[in-house]
Amino acid sequence: MTTITDDQLFKNAARAKGRVVVITGGANGIGKETALTFGKHGAKVVVGDLDISGGKAVVAEIKKQGGDAVFSRCDVLNWENQVALFDLAISSFGSVDIVCAIAGLTEIGNTAQGSLTFENGKPQPPPLKTLQVNLVGVFYTCHLAAYHLQQHRTADDCKALILMGSMSSWQSIPKGPEYSASKHGVLGLMRSLNQTLSPERIRTAVIHPWFADTAIVPTIVKVALAGIPLTPVSRIAGAVFYSALDTDASSDGCPWLLPDEGPVFLLPQDKLTTGVYGLINARADRAKGLVQGVKLTAAFFRDIARIIGPIRLLIAVAAAASVAYTRA
Repeated sequence: MTTITDDQLFKNAARAKGRVVVITGGANGIGKETALTFGKHGAKVVVGDLDISGGKAVVAEIKKQGGDAVFSRCDVLNWENQVALFDLAISSFGSVDIVCAIAGLTEIGNTAQGSLTFENGKPQPPPLKTLQVNLVGVFYTCHLAAYHLQQHRTADDCKALILMGSMSSWQSIPKGPEYSASKHGVLGLMRSLNQTLSPERIRTAVIHPWFADTAIVPTIVKVALAGIPLTPVSRIAGAVFYSALDTDASSDGCPWLLPDEGPVFLLPQDKLTTGVYGLINARADRAKGLVQGVKLTAAFFRDIARIIGPIRLLIAVAAAASVAYTRA
């Protein structure tokens, strides 16, 4: 893994100036710090959040620093709200350059913990709000981002989609099945999107912090973690900032880890090739090879048919099959 120091996090800060940055969950915690960081370095920030007063306060603070920002109330599970957030970016600033999907929710239910809620003698489905906000809401954001980031392109543009994972993307939390599943899903989502967005010169990344002192961490968890250093929120925002603006193509599509109160670690994609990753990658490459072989064979016969005609091609294939059968 590559260590990224705090000074390095801002080495590309000049690239932020004038970029239009859309941030969900931008009124508090990591989202707020991310919005202020981009705003401080000259980006035009579009803040989306359910917290209206908090969101407006962030916009006011950015403007006080000499920056530019706008706010839209946004429930990430409301498709129309997310559409309105991106529309606001276009109407206010003309484009979308960087999207940070930071809105999230801690575990709030008791899914799969051995208890049921009954109504008229029938068990009721569990509430899955954490899973929905942390994964479905992120899918909504990514769906819109994948479109808007491909608009208004220039030769020197900077396009990026940054997702917020967790150390729970790698290590599950007891009694946190929805949170653990959603953060595992966010990592898989980023790795999948990278394969289609990277050829379009759109960077992707997912940030994986340890517990931080934000409202998303329940008080009981903060009590349990008393004495254990938390990850600084400013450093998490710095990781978002750096991952979006980095000019090194080798860091595109990578996880960025903050496992404690120490520095950021960049996990190169080629490190996800050992153990079970290596086994799966080998089989995936084999399948891709078979698909490519079928495509090449189809292209070969298509070209031959164009040259000699479809009837002659069928006669040639039939003759070859007959010879092969006779020799067998």
